[in-house]
Amino acid sequence: MSEMIIDLGGVIDPVDFYGPANANFNYLTGKFPQLKIVARGGTMKLLGSEEQIARFEDRFAQLIRYYQRYGHISPQVLDQVFDTPVHARPASVPAGVNGASGNGGDGSVADDVIVYGNNGNIVRARTANQRKLVELYDKNDLLFAVGPAGSGKTYTAIALAVRALKNKEVKRIILTRPAVEAGEKLGFLPGDMKEKLDPYLQPLYDALNDMIPPKKLQDYMEEGIVQIAPLAYMRGRTLDNAFVILDEAQNTILSQIKMFLTRMGRNAKFIVTGDVTQVDLPNRMDSGLMPAIEMLRKIKGIAVVEFDKKDIVRHELVGRIVQAFEKHSTH
Repeated sequence: MSEMIIDLGGVIDPVDFYGPANANFNYLTGKFPQLKIVARGGTMKLLGSEEQIARFEDRFAQLIRYYQRYGHISPQVLDQVFDTPVHARPASVPAGVNGASGNGGDGSVADDVIVYGNNGNIVRARTANQRKLVELYDKNDLLFAVGPAGSGKTYTAIALAVRALKNKEVKRIILTRPAVEAGEKLGFLPGDMKEKLDPYLQPLYDALNDMIPPKKLQDYMEEGIVQIAPLAYMRGRTLDNAFVILDEAQNTILSQIKMFLTRMGRNAKFIVTGDVTQVDLPNRMDSGLMPAIEMLRKIKGIAVVEFDKKDIVRHELVGRIVQAFEKHSTH
């Protein structure tokens, strides 16, 4: 039986670490049933095998690094840190872990920054699958990102597109969505066709507004450097030197996805995002997203990232809502 004392002081606020009513601490101890973990104010005492203590220490170091970057901890974060396969122990461990006095990093704190946005907003890859999407982007020209609402699929994809534009890797960004009604009727919306379609495209505008100054974004759109359009407008085009994102792809049929993917021109990057649990087509079985993925996933230059509940970065209730609906659908 081995023993270890971890001093939280200087590396993390104990209130943040333990969580409301000790929720985070209780959740954490459940991940290590073979360890006896006793909390006393700003210290934790671990009792157990050397192997289990070393495993906890590695994961705790990763958790501290996350906290130092993002300033919060939640059960979703604990899942990400403690359910990820163990890698080699970091060369420097945050202060307070096993008495070390390292800088708490595994490299620059900016190593997961995708793009610097407006008003000091820093857009980072915040979860394991968001980081996976960023890494696979460098090796593939076509990516599929599928998963639940709030997991950051589209936001991360748009951040990559903005970064590519800023770095002059592409000459334009093209964002598109199928104009499929989600319980609403286009014909009853006021205005001309553009005004009818804008509500469907608003989430894309919102993401861009976080990352590009409003005046510059307006100029980009007037010059055609940034284009946002319904999927039907893609037909007949060849998209060269472009970063192209198809969002809400679960609402396309297979022939539409084929039409979209065959628009790919020279020096183009394509990302297709979707949530197969939110199909708004009259017949859910008509969705072409998963059939397309199954046909294409083994082709070199194409990669698939499957997001899940652990990637949800909206309000913590979103994860619980998604889980509740999943349970209901199985009954």
